[in-house]
Amino acid sequence: MRKAWLTIRSAVLWAIAGIHFFLVGLVIVLAGLTLDRRKHDWINRGFFRNIMRLTAVKFEVRRSPGFDPTRTSIFICNHVNIFDPFVIYSAIPQFVRGFELESHFKLPIYGWIMGWFGNVAVPDAPTRESLEVMTQRAKAALDADISLIAFAEGSRTRDGLVHEFKKGMFNLAQKFGVPIVPMSIVGSYQFFQTGNWMLYPGKITVMLHDTIETANIPRGKIDELRQQVQEIVSAPVEESLKVNPVKH
Repeated sequence: MRKAWLTIRSAVLWAIAGIHFFLVGLVIVLAGLTLDRRKHDWINRGFFRNIMRLTAVKFEVRRSPGFDPTRTSIFICNHVNIFDPFVIYSAIPQFVRGFELESHFKLPIYGWIMGWFGNVAVPDAPTRESLEVMTQRAKAALDADISLIAFAEGSRTRDGLVHEFKKGMFNLAQKFGVPIVPMSIVGSYQFFQTGNWMLYPGKITVMLHDTIETANIPRGKIDELRQQVQEIVSAPVEESLKVNPVKH
């Protein structure tokens, strides 16, 4: 009986959220052709937050005392599912853009939206030249006071756990002396798992941890920084899975 109710509930929520996404999203994109994206970023935030409301998931943001919302930063968080962009833009109190695989920019409609939105392309097959281009694009964004968000795992989790972070974003932060903000998305795996279309009742909590300075970190300490950030991000996620394990 419960499974049948959850199935019907999920189908209804997907339909409502999907209609909102395509209709309202199209209007926002068209309006964005003439509006200043930074000045009207609140419209995008409202749109992303509505997606969360329409999927009936509770949402909370917690900021650590050492988080500095005024600093242009690189936010590094765990990658859970397709709702991550909506969660991120609803939680970060800054003008922020993300890193996106270069091949995604070639997809019909979606790729155009990602380009229009201002995300930074990451090469699918990294070469010295392509990585240099990506680095310069990232620097241009940071110099324009645009914070960046990175999924350091590189792919979505399949078991809810936070897996090993790649070093690329930490090299970038150290090179330019840009602060890092570890960011934990907690409860999202219990709400929706990649490979399963069901939307389960639940709560997503985003934790914005203390801002970490990188200006004085030597290159030889980058791996130590990577491990430190991974531990900070993963701790509340793992604790959540222990307290509220997936039993669907």
